[in-house]
Amino acid sequence: MDDPAALASRLRSAAEGAGLAGFGVCAADPFDLTRTHLEERVDAGLHAGMRFTYGDPATATDVRRTHPWAERLVVAASAYVPEAGSPGPAAPGAGRIARFAERDHYRPLRAALGTIAAVLEGAGFRAAVLCDDNRLVDRAAAVRAGVGWWGRNTMVLAPGAGPWLLLGSVATDAPLPPDEPMRRDCGTCDACGPACPTGALGDGVLDARRCLAHLLQAPGVIPAEHRAAAGDRVYGCDDCLEACPPGGRALEAAAAAGGRGRVDLLEFLGASDRDLLGRHGHWYVPRRDPRHLRRNALVALGNTGGRDAVGVAAGYLGHRDWLLRAHAAWALGRLGGPLAGAALAAARAGERRAEVRAEIDEALGTLGRCC
Repeated sequence: MDDPAALASRLRSAAEGAGLAGFGVCAADPFDLTRTHLEERVDAGLHAGMRFTYGDPATATDVRRTHPWAERLVVAASAYVPEAGSPGPAAPGAGRIARFAERDHYRPLRAALGTIAAVLEGAGFRAAVLCDDNRLVDRAAAVRAGVGWWGRNTMVLAPGAGPWLLLGSVATDAPLPPDEPMRRDCGTCDACGPACPTGALGDGVLDARRCLAHLLQAPGVIPAEHRAAAGDRVYGCDDCLEACPPGGRALEAAAAAGGRGRVDLLEFLGASDRDLLGRHGHWYVPRRDPRHLRRNALVALGNTGGRDAVGVAAGYLGHRDWLLRAHAAWALGRLGGPLAGAALAAARAGERRAEVRAEIDEALGTLGRCC
């Protein structure tokens, strides 16, 4: 059996061979301060009802509650900017998706973590992969393990990759030597705060009730006051990451090809449920119901317009799903014009759902004020 230092060296070599952007080891002791922060955000309502690590902060900040044998966390970071590229220029009828969601960037990270776990198990130790898992606040583990530092945008930043990271860990009983945390922070830089389209960021605290990345994943109605700010986004938001100086430098260094990270909204809205989930199954979609993806696309269509946008949005006024009728009405109010007004008036005459009638009335009022 390797001595702990030799085993740690083997693990680091495996991480480098897997192309990981960061690697570190830390004690599996509870993250007491992180638990306090999570509980404070829940008490203040800043979590916007999200579950994940907010659902059980005590478990999410103490890996020994689910893995009582854990002594160390082997933490890995995967940088996804070089692979994801950059979205092409904004255009009518084109929707944007965040870089992390352009494809399943968690897949290579999980594979790398599996390799690390296999090395540990081959050396006679227990190992369990924790990746995108509500049993561990992966950012806290990454900071303790020296992989990166807490950024004011609530992300972990790492040298060379900035905030463009996905994180995961392997819990193990191997007595590996821990790494030292980085002695870095954002200093006086607060570029991420003003860059947020809805003002959801404030000095390292995120108000998820206003975060577009959360709102586009949350079930139900997108709050009307944030729909215009959503712009052409269909899934996710990268604005605070792009504004971050280390994040911007990472984008420049990657020199990734543009044109990816966009979808044709008309094609998207015309696809079947099966096709949408087949293409975008790695996205988090509430209850795996593609109505939420269509809802997002209707808002983006209202914000971007384009050829046939009014016709497609008007067609959704007759959809069996009231949620989609409501967002289609809003989109038509944004798109404007006599055809939009006629479609809204016709739909209003037969609409029975109060929420949709309210959206139609607001859209007609918008048309009356602007046209």
